[in-house]
Amino acid sequence: MVNADDVRRTALALPDTTEKIAWSMPTFRVAGKMFATVPEDETSIAVRCPKLERDELVLAEPEKFWIAEHEASFAWVRVRLAALDERELRVILADSWRQAAPTRLLDAHPGLGVPAAD
Repeated sequence: MVNADDVRRTALALPDTTEKIAWSMPTFRVAGKMFATVPEDETSIAVRCPKLERDELVLAEPEKFWIAEHEASFAWVRVRLAALDERELRVILADSWRQAAPTRLLDAHPGLGVPAAD
């Protein structure tokens, strides 16, 4: 199981990432664009996720993924920290980072967060 400290450490290890408090919670941004938040109870994170993919994730793994009511019309999904290990946290945060990062950073870090074949 991972916690909010693991989220912070992992997110800040991504290129050009900064932390900013917004809505009374930590948010993580790449080149100024938000890609992750740690809501106040620190039991989940919110990350960018295309709506179709998000809906499929929630249906496939409802114990891990869910949609907050106020985020339903946006391309974000919540992820329960208790359901993650560190490797999966890295992959999820890197994927969200890639969705927010500008092309120059994507070009500079093409394999970022892509898990190696087992």
